[in-house]
Amino acid sequence: MNMRRRTLLGSLLAVPAVGVLAACGDDTPSAGGEKPAELTPITYGYIPDFNGTSLLAIANDQKLWEKHGLKADLKSFTNGPLQIQAIGTGDLQFGYIGPGAMWLPASGKAKLLTINGVGQADRVIAQPGINSIQDLKGKKVAIPEGTSGDMIVQLALEQAGMSMDDIEKVAMDAATVVSAFASKDVDAAGIWYPMIDTIKQQVPDLVELAKNTDFVDVMQFPNVMVTGEDYAEKNKETTIKVLKVLRDAMDYRADNLDATVELVAKMNAAEVDAINADASNAKYYKAAELDTLTEDGTIDTWLTAMNKFFEANGKIEGTPVAPKDFYVGDLFVEAGK
Repeated sequence: MNMRRRTLLGSLLAVPAVGVLAACGDDTPSAGGEKPAELTPITYGYIPDFNGTSLLAIANDQKLWEKHGLKADLKSFTNGPLQIQAIGTGDLQFGYIGPGAMWLPASGKAKLLTINGVGQADRVIAQPGINSIQDLKGKKVAIPEGTSGDMIVQLALEQAGMSMDDIEKVAMDAATVVSAFASKDVDAAGIWYPMIDTIKQQVPDLVELAKNTDFVDVMQFPNVMVTGEDYAEKNKETTIKVLKVLRDAMDYRADNLDATVELVAKMNAAEVDAINADASNAKYYKAAELDTLTEDGTIDTWLTAMNKFFEANGKIEGTPVAPKDFYVGDLFVEAGK
C-alpha cells in the first residue's frame, strides 16, 4: 500500500485539489433514432493507487456505470479523510478510505458500503542488528501518526507486552520515514510496501519485525468504500446501482488481476511494476464471498475490533457507532439478488 492510502490525519480543513475523470455515457440518439435511458449522475472519490482505483478503473473499462444506469465523475484525492470531508459538505457522494481512516465511520461521519480488500502490506521494520520487538525498547521508531503503520506498531508492542511508552516515538509523514530510515536517523519504523521496497534499495538487510498477518486473530486491515451518513437511506435506488457496479468490478478483478493492474496503471499514469507490487499486498474478494462474510458476522467482527482499537487510542469522536449501524451490509447483499 502506498502512503496516500493510509494518510489519516492530514489537514481536514484543507481543500483538496481534485482531478476529475468522467465515466460518461453517450446522450446522443442511437443509430435507430432512440435516445438512451437517462443516466443518474454521481460523484465518486478515489486515491490513485491499486486499492483506491482498481474497482473504478474496471467500471470505466467495462462500461459498468452505463450498464447500471449511472454517469460517474471520479475525483482524485490524496487521502481518505479529505473524501469524508467532501462527502460531509455534499461535494462528493461516494469515496474510498484505508484502514487508518476507519475511525471516521465509527465516529458517525460516514457509512461503509462494502469491504474493498484487506491490506497485508504493513510492517514494523528495523535496522540490521535489531531482531525483535523487545529490542526496540528505548529506540527511535518513526511512525506516520494515525496510519496503518501507527496501528501495526501499537499491535506489535502490545503483543510483546510493551507500549508506546517503551519506545522513543518519532512522528513524521510517510515520505520522511523513508528518508529517515534510509539515512539511519531512526532505528525502526511502522511503514508499508511498496515504500519498503524503496528503503531496501539503500538498506537491503533491514529486518522485518512484524506484519499484518501476525495479527489476523486480533484485527484485519480493511480498506473500504463509503458514502454519506444518511445518503444510502435517502437514495437507496442510486446506492444499489453503485453497489451493483462494485460487485461486478470485484468479480472482474478477482478473475483478471493482471488486466486490472494494467487498467490502474493507465488510469493513474503509473508504472505497471509499481502497481503490480501494490496489488500483491492485499487480499481481494468476489462479491459472493463478501455476502457470506457479511451474513455470518465476520465483517462485523473485523469492524468491532477496529472500533475497540481506535477507541482505546482516543481516535473516535464522541460515542462510538456500532458496526451494525455504519455498515450497510444488507444493501450490499440485496444488490446481488
